[in-house]
Amino acid sequence: MQRCLENPVVRPDMVKPTATGYRVRGAFNPGAIRFGDEILLLLRVAEDCPAADGEVAVPTVDIQDGHGTPGLLRLRKDDPDVRLKDTRGVVYRGRDYLSTMSHIRVARSRDGVHFTVDETPFIFPSEPSESYGVEDARVVQIEGTYWINYTCVSTDGWATVLATTDDFRSVTRHGLIFHPENKDVAIFPERIGGKYVALHRPNNSGFGKPSIWYAESPDLHHWGGHRCVLRPRDTEWELLKIGGGAPPIKTPEGWLHVYHAKGRDQVYSLFVVLFDLADPRVVLRRGTQPFVTPAVSYETDGFFGNVIFTNGMVEAPGGRLLLYYGAADESSCLIETSVEELFSALD
Repeated sequence: MQRCLENPVVRPDMVKPTATGYRVRGAFNPGAIRFGDEILLLLRVAEDCPAADGEVAVPTVDIQDGHGTPGLLRLRKDDPDVRLKDTRGVVYRGRDYLSTMSHIRVARSRDGVHFTVDETPFIFPSEPSESYGVEDARVVQIEGTYWINYTCVSTDGWATVLATTDDFRSVTRHGLIFHPENKDVAIFPERIGGKYVALHRPNNSGFGKPSIWYAESPDLHHWGGHRCVLRPRDTEWELLKIGGGAPPIKTPEGWLHVYHAKGRDQVYSLFVVLFDLADPRVVLRRGTQPFVTPAVSYETDGFFGNVIFTNGMVEAPGGRLLLYYGAADESSCLIETSVEELFSALD
């Protein structure tokens, strides 16, 4: 198990801004899939708008008839209607705006290491539920169809959208599949007991901490049978919350899944868990220690340091696994590993 020597494999300076006045701050948290003879990354591209002294500028989107047009709002810092919340937001006349807005962009590679990023967005905010951006796509192929789920953000909170594509040039949206606030959805690559199955992460606003839940569906659109299957442990690594990663991988021993955990000092790390093949509600084994934590400069320093977050993994020839992850909310990186190595991280 090793980090790619050419990390980061995608950097912000490799991505063309969406519009004049925009600046790419991050290209991270990629979903990943093999498509034909290429490996594709579905990047979360976060953009902001540089401003002159005494000003603040935020990206906006004008949504009309299912189409989103990027915009830019420039404000004076001394305007009494402007209130700066923190580095991630501003309030103007009672309305919240984010300092960055995200969309999904495709990066393409023949070898899984050297990527070329498309010049235009693949999924850009186009619905009211996406008015603050779209983030963190995951992709899985089931019965010949490529299913994508991603997080949408708006004044109504954040939720999960389902979409399909057959060419990774255009996309068809199918609407929300989990109500707000819910994200980190990882759909299994095949039906189990005749049903589609997914992991998801509803927000805990009362008792408990954000945990990983199970759900099942007859059609990928309507979900039920919800059950909490994995909760954060009271350790320095999982102290705050956990959430699902890439779609699970089927092995003879069970469904192998990599998930993220947020712990002390806001540090994100990665763990491994094994679910039962016939009933993924059953946890067979779970690592007690993370198999990777922020350790090198591109993981510890960046837009939001000490973050490692994965939602994409591709099986490669020779039994290798290409695990793609976001580093410091800024770049996309690669760890080369294998099923056997991930099993060694289980207890």
